[in-house]
Amino acid sequence: MDAPPPPYSVNNHPRVLIAGAGLGGLFMAILLDRAGISYEIFERSAYIKRTGAIMGLNGGILPVFEQLDLYEELKAISLPNRSAEILDSKMERIGYIDAKIAYEQTGYDYLLFTRPRLYDLLLSKVPAEKIHFNKRVVWAEHMSNGVSIQCEDGTTYSGDMLVGADGAYSAVRDALFKTLHCDHLLPAKDKKEMKRGYVCLVGTTSPLDPEKNPLIKEGCSDYYQIIGEGTPYSWSIFNIAENRVCFAVVQQLESEAQCEEEKFNGIPWEPERAVEMMQEIKDFKIPQGGTLGDLFNQTPQESISRIFLENKLFQTWYHDRIVLIGDAAHKLLPSAGQGAVCALQDAVVLVNCLHDMESWTLPEIRAALNDYKEQRYHEVKIQFENSQKSAVLLHGQTFREKLVRNWVFNWLPQSLRTKALVRSASYRPQVSFLPLAPKRGVGEVQPQVPSKRRNGLSDTRTVTVAAF
Repeated sequence: MDAPPPPYSVNNHPRVLIAGAGLGGLFMAILLDRAGISYEIFERSAYIKRTGAIMGLNGGILPVFEQLDLYEELKAISLPNRSAEILDSKMERIGYIDAKIAYEQTGYDYLLFTRPRLYDLLLSKVPAEKIHFNKRVVWAEHMSNGVSIQCEDGTTYSGDMLVGADGAYSAVRDALFKTLHCDHLLPAKDKKEMKRGYVCLVGTTSPLDPEKNPLIKEGCSDYYQIIGEGTPYSWSIFNIAENRVCFAVVQQLESEAQCEEEKFNGIPWEPERAVEMMQEIKDFKIPQGGTLGDLFNQTPQESISRIFLENKLFQTWYHDRIVLIGDAAHKLLPSAGQGAVCALQDAVVLVNCLHDMESWTLPEIRAALNDYKEQRYHEVKIQFENSQKSAVLLHGQTFREKLVRNWVFNWLPQSLRTKALVRSASYRPQVSFLPLAPKRGVGEVQPQVPSKRRNGLSDTRTVTVAAF
């Protein structure tokens, strides 16, 4: 017989249940720890798969890494990207992006690294006893004075609040939406499935010999985006730390029928279909000579994955004591490189709002979660739209999409391109109850909502001040 659920509060400290030990869940845990709020994490897998996925972070979240004393550790596993070349399949330049301009404006490089490196860094900061693996949350419901979750193994747990950080296929979101649907409270848009338009093959090579591989650079990362001709594929190549090279091959699905077929057959991170895709694209050329097949041959099979690129911005982010962050609330295309940034920003703003609560009563929690969404939704919507536009520029294969790409890279004034580049990093929410990181760069920074406790304000929901 299972032991009774734990109490709603531990030693008079509020208790937060976190579903999902991904990047967002771990970052949330680190922030809650700094806020003095107790938590437990429930992860559906027996372990977290170390895939070859690649990612980057910019000035939109790097100030928080400074606040948490993680910035130097992050830089140690990263390489800064200073430029991006857009090429056709003949390796002739279509466009060029000078990332140095963004660095001057924001004061932060766009840091590139493999997802496992960041994951291991965050995991090392969370006490092992706080994470419960092989605990897949299958149901969640509100009770009179808290929230309860049930795991696939039959165990149940309770707490003051539940954070759904369990990704695009969130079980917490499904449970929440089912309840809201039965109560006729779920918006019609939230009943629709995520949009699928692309499939992506990602991977990271083993360490390469810099003397034999011209793609390896010292001290910085060169990014190449190649647009295929007469093929639905585009592919990106760039070097990262440890003399490794990352690749991402995107296939634009050409019809609704093809999208439906992928939906029926597809499984996230499926290895068998990755092999099929590799055989089809192995002869595609890459910069500095060679082919994608050359990179495949130097990449461990477990470091190659084939995934869907889906996107959807949900309208419902919370209800009573249940709240969603990251992909569970908004799934962005990776083309603008903002998906992970948005997830981590969610955690920052949410913990700020929880820290400012005077009590853990339902009215206070509702007000805090409403505050969280009001601060985040508009910014996420901007990045959601930017990711769709970037997908057209980097992956689009239709005649119209090619015209748009040519106009943006060859006719759009540099000042407008720079403005769009810098905008994504001007929003830099920091941890309000910790000393703020210093302002970097010459560009403007959006106002920071201050901490009610730290600044003695009567209502942080109506007051904003400059962050720096």
